[in-house]
Amino acid sequence: MGVCEADEVPADAVGRRVACGAERATVRYIGPVPPTEGLWLGVEWDQPDRGKHNGSHSGVQYFTCRHPRGASFVRPSKVSFGVDYLSAVQEAYGSDVQDAVSEASSNNVDLRLKELRNEQLWSMLLSRSQVNGPGEDGQVHQVAPNVQHLDLCGTLLCCWEDVASICLQLELLQSLQLSSNRLRLPAEPASLSQAFSRLTVLAINDCHLTWPQILQCAPMWPQLKVLSAQRNAITELQRPDGVLQLLETLSLCGNQLVQETVLCLGSLPRLENLRLSETGLSELCFQDAAPGSQTSLFPALTELNLDNNNISEWDVVSELSKLPRLVKFSCSGNRLSSSDGNPKTVTQLLIAKLGRVLVLNRCDILHEERRGAELDYLKLFGEEWLKAGGPGPVSDEFLRKHPRYLELVEKYGAPEEGEMKKQKPLPLTKNLIKITFVFPDHPDRQPIQKKLSVFMELQKVRGLLHRLLKVPAADLKLTYSSPKMVGREFDINNDQKTLSFYAVEDGDQILVRWS
Repeated sequence: MGVCEADEVPADAVGRRVACGAERATVRYIGPVPPTEGLWLGVEWDQPDRGKHNGSHSGVQYFTCRHPRGASFVRPSKVSFGVDYLSAVQEAYGSDVQDAVSEASSNNVDLRLKELRNEQLWSMLLSRSQVNGPGEDGQVHQVAPNVQHLDLCGTLLCCWEDVASICLQLELLQSLQLSSNRLRLPAEPASLSQAFSRLTVLAINDCHLTWPQILQCAPMWPQLKVLSAQRNAITELQRPDGVLQLLETLSLCGNQLVQETVLCLGSLPRLENLRLSETGLSELCFQDAAPGSQTSLFPALTELNLDNNNISEWDVVSELSKLPRLVKFSCSGNRLSSSDGNPKTVTQLLIAKLGRVLVLNRCDILHEERRGAELDYLKLFGEEWLKAGGPGPVSDEFLRKHPRYLELVEKYGAPEEGEMKKQKPLPLTKNLIKITFVFPDHPDRQPIQKKLSVFMELQKVRGLLHRLLKVPAADLKLTYSSPKMVGREFDINNDQKTLSFYAVEDGDQILVRWS
């Protein structure tokens, strides 16, 4: 792919997408930048750490961008404005494509030969190519008319109209990958729906879209069943009224959501699989349903992923038991804990509280495992049940915390007083593990041994090391090694997670590096 000379800069360059090596950017300005001579392009990088400023130079604001240091001025000769669809296909698939196009445009087409040459192109993979548009009318259809899956991630397409022009020529298209693009929103989304009339799967991860923008685009996708919109600019959710009504799978992982608005998705009538890992969630409450009853929201939801969030309260799990069809649930990497500090007890509590769930954290729940968890749950909270009024009518507060308890009493019978387990806080010493800090890049420093709580967050570990080493906490890179797996190092890089989350154990080493 060639670069652009100054006299080849498109007239509509502002708003166009460009490639500079492996990086992608959007042109925000074209013109002089005094006191230098010649033509400059002001670009906003997709990766803001590639930039140097915010679109200003010597006190003059030439353009603006989202990130305060996400912009640069570059010479036109350093960038490429890309190529049309056919050229990108030729680059990816070789000269056979040109033969197929030439043959398709002749009067005496050997249809069988054309079919053979296009059979391998039911899936067109143009990820990270420099395709910038559909090219001449009909070329997309001539190259590979039978494409069902199209990958256009990280291209130089700049607007939904160009995407629609490509997809309109692919009459069998069902799956479209558009992640890592920056597409201008269409003026009339509904007018483009014919281009996506068969589309059922769409990925728009890392596209810097908000939820209102996605809803604005949604009329283009009337048959959509699977939508992945991970790591966008989605925060506050709104009800998808009149759109996305056929959606069965939705992934919003990696977006920092306003958690009260998650229930806005509960109106989707066919949503079966919802993925909300790494969204910052800590609370969830279905106020339309009393403890032990079922919510009217999420009527079709069978699978829910809440991995790597901030859930620490068991009330959230009690609320999830209100989902009428939930059978697959994953919540690893949260802060749920038990009074004995044993992760296995946490698993047992989840099984006991979620009576309909069959798969927990990607593991099938066996019949005997469920029976044991439910019996232990009865015994563990038996004393609390008695104090709340059992075996007679119990308090509303107890039912709120343990909505399945009466169901389990009916299933197994009330626990005998001698079976009831007294809940005792885990002694502090049971929480402590001995860790050795070592400094592989600084052999002059002696290893440091410390006893730390397994529930200590990595952020506090950094703070401890800052005080010991007098090195800025942000500069510290941490890994750990275990004598059980000699020769391997494991990254620990999420400051919100605990040592137990990373399975750091007594006797392990934490390797500390800094520049």
